[in-house]
Amino acid sequence: MSKVSTNQDVFIVDGARTPFLKNTGVPGPFTASDLAVQATRPLLARQPFAASVLDEVIMGCIMPSPDEANIARIIALRLGCGDKVPAWTVQRNCGSGMQSIDCAVSNIRSGRSHLVLAGGTESMSHAPLMFNQNFANWLGRFSAAKSFRDKLTQVIRFRPGMLSPVIALLRGLTDPVVGLNMGQTAEVLAYRFKISRKLMDDYAARSHQRLAAAQAEGRMSEIETLYDTRGKFYNFDSGVRTDSTAEKLAKLKPVFDRDFGNVTAGNSSQITDGAALVILASEQAVQKYKLPVLGRIIDSQWSALMPQQMGLGPVHAMTPIMQRQKLAIQDVDYWEINEAFAAQVLACVAAWNDDDYCRNELNLDGAFGLLDQEKLNVDGGAVALGHPVGTSGARIVLHLCQVLAQKKVHRGMAAICIGGGQGGAMLIERD
Repeated sequence: MSKVSTNQDVFIVDGARTPFLKNTGVPGPFTASDLAVQATRPLLARQPFAASVLDEVIMGCIMPSPDEANIARIIALRLGCGDKVPAWTVQRNCGSGMQSIDCAVSNIRSGRSHLVLAGGTESMSHAPLMFNQNFANWLGRFSAAKSFRDKLTQVIRFRPGMLSPVIALLRGLTDPVVGLNMGQTAEVLAYRFKISRKLMDDYAARSHQRLAAAQAEGRMSEIETLYDTRGKFYNFDSGVRTDSTAEKLAKLKPVFDRDFGNVTAGNSSQITDGAALVILASEQAVQKYKLPVLGRIIDSQWSALMPQQMGLGPVHAMTPIMQRQKLAIQDVDYWEINEAFAAQVLACVAAWNDDDYCRNELNLDGAFGLLDQEKLNVDGGAVALGHPVGTSGARIVLHLCQVLAQKKVHRGMAAICIGGGQGGAMLIERD
């Protein structure tokens, strides 16, 4: 196909994801590339084109293993895309999966690509344990010692405390600029918008109940079954608690501010492994291969704000889109806002309905409006199914397309908060 510069429409024609597997405290059965490959093989198998026809593969991933440098290329080769399909990896913390889709959209709109596989993958259970700086320094001095005596001197200087590991996952979920972990930023928002513990627990319980209902009613059709090397299979999101209630959640203790906080493990997203991918196509590719259309990407936006309040990133990203497209809240049929924390989603709802916040932070004349929670995360979210960091942005885009199709409606918005003080959003329509 010719690659003449255009400003053409970009379509999501198909997609798939793995079930999200809750971390059990030990490395799970799948690496990040394993997850992406197993989700994508059946996705590509049902297409009328070969994997080698793809123009590029773009993946979001935060913590690939040491054997997965530029994980997108590894995935592309394992999928049989061939040597000539370029592949590259993006990293925008929690927004990486959405960023990969946005990069694909840009390349298709410019005419550089026509068919792109994009998404995210993360195996958080495989996050590395690293040596601390003291041990690294000691090891360097020991390696540099030439004589037996010099090496013995370094052995004498060794202290057991040097072996204290650095837990990459915990370090990665802490903002190094402001010194707050992500849970503490949720506490900041809860305090600012007076979000009570009961509201958080009510929201969290509803997330589990909605996901359980979606599973029972077969509304998670984007999930592809995983198979491990021991013959065990995984075909549903394992973090869901079908018996979850606000009363049960109320018994849990705060984690991030033990004395005064309200954010608990129960009203926070879960640490999980999972992958989600979509195939994006130009109108020319849709016509050539007679592809179905799940959705059309209309607009996208990235935003930034104080890292201490990173959870409000979605409203900062959604607002410019709504203004550009001249939309009011009631013009959007369904919303997917990633549930990093119940407090964070509730804060986004509160911020958009707050005159002062909208005037001072979003440069609006007043409150944008009250988002109807009956249209928000209707099949549950990350509180119930988990938040594999590099994956979630792609998952919410894919599932939003499924919701629009199932509900037979026209327009939806996917948005995500991003550690470090950013936000991303994507407006999708279905004809």
